[in-house]
Amino acid sequence: MLRRNYLTFSLLILSSVCSKILAQEKPNFVFILTDDQTYGMMGCDGNRITQTPNIDRLASEGVFFTNAHITSGICTPSRVSILLSQYERKHQVNFNSGTSVSAEAWELSYPMIMKKSGYYTGWIGKNHAPIGDGGYEGGLMDRSFDYWYAGHGHLGFYPKDRHKIFNGAKANTQVEIINEGVMDFLGGSNEERLEGALQFLDDRPKDQPFVLSICFNLPHGAGTSSMKLKPEDDAMYRTLYRDKDIQMPPNYIAKKDIKTPKLPKDIHRVSDRQESYSYSNTPEDNKERIIREYQAITGIDRLVGNLRKNLEMQGLDKNTVIIFTSDHGLFHGEQGLGGKALCYETVTHVPMIIYDPSLPSEQRGLRSDALVQSIDIPATMLAMAGIKKPEAFQGKDLSHLLKGDDREVRPYIFTENLWSTQFGNPRCEAVQDKEWKYIRYYKNETFSAAKKLAVAKQFGIKENKLLYGVHDHDLAVYQDFVEAPLNGESPVYEELYHLASDPAELNNLAFEESKKEKLDQMRKVWKSEILNARGTGVPKILRYTLESHNAGSY
Repeated sequence: MLRRNYLTFSLLILSSVCSKILAQEKPNFVFILTDDQTYGMMGCDGNRITQTPNIDRLASEGVFFTNAHITSGICTPSRVSILLSQYERKHQVNFNSGTSVSAEAWELSYPMIMKKSGYYTGWIGKNHAPIGDGGYEGGLMDRSFDYWYAGHGHLGFYPKDRHKIFNGAKANTQVEIINEGVMDFLGGSNEERLEGALQFLDDRPKDQPFVLSICFNLPHGAGTSSMKLKPEDDAMYRTLYRDKDIQMPPNYIAKKDIKTPKLPKDIHRVSDRQESYSYSNTPEDNKERIIREYQAITGIDRLVGNLRKNLEMQGLDKNTVIIFTSDHGLFHGEQGLGGKALCYETVTHVPMIIYDPSLPSEQRGLRSDALVQSIDIPATMLAMAGIKKPEAFQGKDLSHLLKGDDREVRPYIFTENLWSTQFGNPRCEAVQDKEWKYIRYYKNETFSAAKKLAVAKQFGIKENKLLYGVHDHDLAVYQDFVEAPLNGESPVYEELYHLASDPAELNNLAFEESKKEKLDQMRKVWKSEILNARGTGVPKILRYTLESHNAGSY
């Protein structure tokens, strides 16, 4: 009997040791997400002014994706798409809908899947995704992570002015506060823990793999507008790049000089352009904002350098995958446009880097022109961690591209904007391959009162104000917007661009007789891709109540 107990005890110890070894063999992940970062703001993607040596090094040692795109060109739906690896048309979380990710759907997000698979999880910086209870302080998202040091909504350049969780930081500026959180997550001792950070354990377990998400609210237009150039700010944020000859973006048009708007005024009202992005109206204001954005990018680059030094000091550098991308881009007056949300390359095309230190040297420094999207990042992390992705994921595994296998991921990219506002953002969708791009726009009714009441009457919905000030009939209108193209709604305007010869999307070929066959072909591609993005299980009318936080079927 004694011998049997001894053998059982020995087997338990051996099992525990083996499980720890296996856990240590799994890669760690650091996912870095910037905000409003258009492709072309760093050295590695062609900018000759900005100083980004650490990110450039990351690109030279990993794989840089030159044809990476987001799925939705606005903060919240794009970030939810990354968390759930789903197109917005599938998850249906949007400013117009007023919905949040249900608790059930959140369990199928990449952080929760990895946590259930043995990963220690951390989230630092910005959260702009309403989760369960709407993403409030102390809510479901805060409680879901092993380490939490973040604010819901905008952080501003000085996060302490908005979120008390950051009050214990030594720094006052956003990037530096986030840097303190990253260093604390990676290696703080019990005596030196960062005040305010919420952690499940006193220290990160050294024998457990981790996944850390670092989410910035920079170089976001609103974030850089809050920079005060205070004397106590790092000199970088006061003087860097001010001696440079900052040129306006190619094809820049000041607001006063717009003679013929890029889009018909009945679907995109330039005169009502968002105040938050009015800095692009004049060259002087635009130059100041670009300088600030470059400064923010260089600050983020410094954090990346600190991160890699810390990983090396702790012996974690050989087993930590680093991923870098942005939630979308931003217009700076190109073709007279400001803001985001549209399906042009300036908004949808973003930098993406995946660095895997375990790969041999001959598989480092690759540049891939594969058609990849932000929703592919969760699927790729799960594949690299040996975790089966859920059926709800719509993203693709990119891990074969990291090894030099250039098999195409998808033939076409699908992007969309379902955020229709009084500022002129129209509903639109786009499909593209490496040569051609097709965009279609719909009537911009902007959730008019008449439209709301008509839909409410149609479905017998009574006036009932819900959370976030959203009404039942608002949600019915939103669902009608989502489903209408699939139910036969025709576009009011179409664009066709030959990206290979016209990457700036200056010459719309949709009305040229010689391109009619290509236009018809891309329309067929659109129909196939929108059905793929929609997925299955989307309800006829999206309902959101205080009792049921459900943003669609998953």
